[in-house]
Amino acid sequence: MVEIRKFVVILLAGFISLTLIVESKAEEGSDMRLSSPAFEHNGSLPEKFTCQGDSINPALTIEGIPAGTKSLALIMDDPDAASGDFVHWVVYDIPVNAGIEEKSIPGEQGVNSSGRQDYVGPCPPTGAHRYFFKVYALDKMLNLEKGLRKPDLEKAIGPHILAKAELIGLYKKK
Repeated sequence: MVEIRKFVVILLAGFISLTLIVESKAEEGSDMRLSSPAFEHNGSLPEKFTCQGDSINPALTIEGIPAGTKSLALIMDDPDAASGDFVHWVVYDIPVNAGIEEKSIPGEQGVNSSGRQDYVGPCPPTGAHRYFFKVYALDKMLNLEKGLRKPDLEKAIGPHILAKAELIGLYKKK
């Protein structure tokens, strides 16, 4: 019984240490920032990036990428959707640079909530919705299988996050 308790204590200590390492790695790059020349944080998304326009991705600017970053990942989702979370864009293995161009495919695209591997523009059925653009600086190139969904990507990047930045855009259909 004493041996089992020792094992459990050692196992818990290891888990706590690993958790602290992951958290401290993410805090090191906490000054990473995400912005767009097309809209302000918590501002309205221009129509051309939505279903009522061209449904293309906006340009994004990434500043303060921490040293040691090997790749970036991006998730765009709508937590206000009736389903609870509509995923508009999943991209990973993005080369480290200061931004993502408008109407681009910056890396490997995962599967969105429409079942496609591309950007799907905001198209809320009623009212104004919030669209979260989340970029992650990672300590490795993921080289994952094609067609990942958001939960799979989040699981894969968890221990590799150096920093995270977020930009929120709003949209209401006219």
